[in-house]
Amino acid sequence: MDTISRENNSMLPVGGIIVGVIALLLGGYSAVKLSSVNRMITAHEEKMARFDALESQVSSSAASSEKATRDLASLTRSTQEAFNQVGPVLANLQSSITKLEESAKAPARVAGKTGGAPAVAGPDEYIVKGGDTGVKIANSKGVSVGDLQAVNQGVNWNRLAVGQKLKLPKK
Repeated sequence: MDTISRENNSMLPVGGIIVGVIALLLGGYSAVKLSSVNRMITAHEEKMARFDALESQVSSSAASSEKATRDLASLTRSTQEAFNQVGPVLANLQSSITKLEESAKAPARVAGKTGGAPAVAGPDEYIVKGGDTGVKIANSKGVSVGDLQAVNQGVNWNRLAVGQKLKLPKK
């Protein structure tokens, strides 16, 4: 038999029980702490999920904002280009209107008249009447406007004078 069993030493089982109780207490404490840590992790995970959702919304909003900025810049460029194209046309129209107003105010000059005799059209000639234009004359005589302008090179087609003689092209 061995010597431990012969001696009456009761401290060893008591020490084992004390160490076991301490281990159980530490295990229970760690289980409580672990449960608390798990709850905190779960709460943080929910907050992180909300943060991720917010981050996604912010990046989506930033992308939309950048697209709107590009669209606005493109619209500004195209509007400016349209104004650049329309501006000269409007200036030409204003100039034409001014010329028409001035010609309406000025008395009509009769070209080719001497004294009081009325102008007489010869063969292949036309005498301008009130309201005539190059297009009206060409249509009434059955010729093209280009041909009419070609045989009357010195004529200002914007200011035809009543009584002015024009040459008619050969048909």
